[in-house]
Amino acid sequence: MVRVHRPMSETGFGGIADLLLGAAALAPAERGVRHVDDDGSVRAQPYAELLDLACRLLGGLRRRGLAPGSQVALVLERPRDIIPAFWACVLGGYVPCPMAPLPGDPGRWAARLRHAGELLGDPLTVTDADTAPALPPLPRRRVALVEELGAGAPEPARPQASRDGVALIMLTSGSSGASKAVPLTHGNLLASMAAKAERLGCHGGDVMMNWIAFDHIAAFEGHLLPMLVGAEQVQARPQYVLEDPARFLRLASGHRVSVTFAPNFLFGEIDKLPPEPGLDLSALRHILSGGEAVVRATARRFLAALAPYGLRETAIVPAFGMTETCAGSVLNLRFPDDGEEHEFAALGDPVRGLDLRIAEDGRPVPDGTEGELQVRGPMVFRGYHRDPAATAAAFTGDGWFRTGDRGVLTGAGLRLVGRDKDSVIVNGVNYFAQEAEAALDTLPEVASSCVAAFPTRPPGGDTELLAVAFTPSMPLSDEAGVRRALVAVRTAVARLWGFRPGLILPLPASELPKTSLGKIQRALLRRRLESGQFDERLRWAAALSGRRRGDRVPPRTDAEREVAAIYADLFALPRDEVGASASFLELGGTSLDVLRLKQCLERAFPEAGLPVAAILRAPAVRDLAALLDPAARAAGQAYDPVVPLQPGGERTPLFCVHPGVGEVLVFVNLAGYFAGERPFYALRARGFGPGEPPFGSFGEMVSCYVEAIRRRRPHGPYAVAGYSYGGAVAFEVAKALEALGERVDFVGILNLPPYISARMREIDFTEGALHLALFLDLIGPQQAEELAGPLRALPPERQIDRIMAIASRRRLAQLDLDRDGFASWVGLAQSLVGAGRSYEPSGTVESVTVFYARPLRGTKQEWLDHELRRWDDFTRGENRYVEVPGEHYTLMNADHVGVFQHILRRELDRALDGR
Repeated sequence: MVRVHRPMSETGFGGIADLLLGAAALAPAERGVRHVDDDGSVRAQPYAELLDLACRLLGGLRRRGLAPGSQVALVLERPRDIIPAFWACVLGGYVPCPMAPLPGDPGRWAARLRHAGELLGDPLTVTDADTAPALPPLPRRRVALVEELGAGAPEPARPQASRDGVALIMLTSGSSGASKAVPLTHGNLLASMAAKAERLGCHGGDVMMNWIAFDHIAAFEGHLLPMLVGAEQVQARPQYVLEDPARFLRLASGHRVSVTFAPNFLFGEIDKLPPEPGLDLSALRHILSGGEAVVRATARRFLAALAPYGLRETAIVPAFGMTETCAGSVLNLRFPDDGEEHEFAALGDPVRGLDLRIAEDGRPVPDGTEGELQVRGPMVFRGYHRDPAATAAAFTGDGWFRTGDRGVLTGAGLRLVGRDKDSVIVNGVNYFAQEAEAALDTLPEVASSCVAAFPTRPPGGDTELLAVAFTPSMPLSDEAGVRRALVAVRTAVARLWGFRPGLILPLPASELPKTSLGKIQRALLRRRLESGQFDERLRWAAALSGRRRGDRVPPRTDAEREVAAIYADLFALPRDEVGASASFLELGGTSLDVLRLKQCLERAFPEAGLPVAAILRAPAVRDLAALLDPAARAAGQAYDPVVPLQPGGERTPLFCVHPGVGEVLVFVNLAGYFAGERPFYALRARGFGPGEPPFGSFGEMVSCYVEAIRRRRPHGPYAVAGYSYGGAVAFEVAKALEALGERVDFVGILNLPPYISARMREIDFTEGALHLALFLDLIGPQQAEELAGPLRALPPERQIDRIMAIASRRRLAQLDLDRDGFASWVGLAQSLVGAGRSYEPSGTVESVTVFYARPLRGTKQEWLDHELRRWDDFTRGENRYVEVPGEHYTLMNADHVGVFQHILRRELDRALDGR
């Protein structure tokens, strides 16, 4: 029997509120939640304290006027925020719906929030002060900060939930506008937790650990299950474990964890780690493993590697479950000695109360026969929220839920053999193929309706890989064009889902199998791929990409080998394919990868302390390894404004001048599209390095940049461009080069008029600091607007303090930026503003190409007609005015860079090559 610390019927509520109320009243006073912060520190929160905080938050929700039954969107990341907010909703009779923030992709996030708002009826959004600035503006959205909700006195909990009432709404995997809402009742959750506690033998002496994000049902399993039995629990954010998988073992050892969760890919990551003395895993009884298939060979290597630390041979428990079944409800406690020797582990038997069957054409089939997996039981949901069509399709006529998986029943229980649904599972997370296909179909480099996304798994692989097959919009004989298409596809998927495809396959349209209705047959594509029919195409694509990896130049020093290995791991490439001349951007690096690379280098070379700009200045493996040498670092401190973001290619290089903040990270994603085509150099302002003085005047800056450009390229033709403030600098650079008798065939101005001095005089310290904070995504537009007035009444140092107090902690960590660093950056940006106050355009260049987006003020047409066309006064020939999507600050962000690069490259081809 399951050991429960009190009967469920004692309070008479009949809902999951009993779990918290009972744990707070009857569990030992010290038991509760141990929150692991991102710095590794631990803060204990006894269940009684959690109840008190939840009641304080409940008071805040009631003061918002919420009626019982109202739905609440929880846009929170930290367990210490989302757990009490979840309980506040439960105790007040509200229905929480957790959603993970999507920083860095406002378009996708806005679409997801809009869709959730339609599903849930414009719910109150509860978020935190770090996340709120990045929330996309949506009509009718109401926002409450968790920090403010809990500021008042606690209110008594009066939940009136029945077991049939909805306790929690989860959005299905995929995080897209097509997500469905899964309502889980109190009865669903209680039945599921009790059955799992019984099967796993959970008790009050256990310590259970969860590190899964709370937009996944497995996280609630990891929270409610220990509460059911009055056990201790450890909660950490996913990033804490994923950034360093060894932390999974350290947490399990240090907290004497007995039950936790890990998908198969983590077994593979941990198996690669060096030995770690001092671990004690003898308390670890069960590691539930679901979300993706458990590869027997990987699991056995993991168990063998950790056996010396006391890990039991039977610790891994392959499991199956879905959001719709309250997470794992089929468990294999006999692994690895379950009598099976297939590549993937069997999943065992259902927990008490869950029935499962294998059916085909609506009829159950005998054991050993493959068919569709169907389930029913008290832990299975009753239907999708406000989606009767999806509900009808999900259930059979006799009430069984159709999981979309195909399986077979064997002596070891359930074994899955495939999926009917169009999804890809990578690192334990479900992604919908249609979402990637829709995004890729908009790329200019991809032929319309000629792209398919599907899963594939190499033999012995630790996780599924995403494969993308597509037809390029250019002939396959255009190798430079196809290589550019590969970059575009890779970048688009990385922006959408946060990882790159494991395999990208360019095919002629005739080799994409389609139905008579024109639908691409993904399953047939996968079979052909895995049977070897596309091997020749794959070798050709690999050779096309491999030419940029430097694989013919082997690393020769320990530092080069270490950096090459870091690049290989970062870009999921075989280590022997990354040579000493492999370049960061040519491998597909993005602005987010720069920060990941910096973290990896800091772990491997803790004494190096390289700034981001130094990494970008030496993107090749050999050059970066040389910078990591102390003597080379000391010799490399001289200021050079030219940052070679993408040094490869035979065509005329492009030199791009920084915007008014002086930094060049904004160009990183753009530069990747020029790999193998033309070098892409960025010009970075002086003043970021130790002891570097900012430029004293506009003329000094221009002279410095002209000299640096000529050191790189002594003679023309030249191509220069500038973003915002940098547009004026680019014009002066081009004018100076022409005065030297050089040819400047392209001058690009990105959304800037020729007269800037009046605008520069308007930008005081306050506006400059707020603009920098906006540019860096530290705060949102509404915060900047609200802060402007109050800040001006404060001295500069206090203004910096106020901005830093509300700045996104997540974004500060990504940028490796502290208060002093931000203050220095504001000072540098102000020096550029000061230099621009005396600038007046004069003279002419041959012509300019002006790219215009939505301006900061007024309409786009007014901006074009009254401001930008004044460039006609400073050119001898005819100018081009080219519209681009986005706003002034966003025309090159992740949402728009794919379109912008296409437009920019077209204009460069026209100007430089007459195309």
